[in-house]
Amino acid sequence: MTGPGGLVLSMLMMGGLLLGAGGVWLLVKGRDRKRALLMLAAALIMFGNVAVWLVPLG
Repeated sequence: MTGPGGLVLSMLMMGGLLLGAGGVWLLVKGRDRKRALLMLAAALIMFGNVAVWLVPLG
């Protein structure tokens, strides 16, 4: 994918990776479990959005 669509998907992937890493870090450190789980959920949603856009329709 080229153009702005590719840029947006790349940014979603990077954001998902950062949110996931931050969520795991918070869980490992034993801090703010609720925020960590929300961060992990947001990361999964971002990855799901990218997967929906990349799966061919037919």
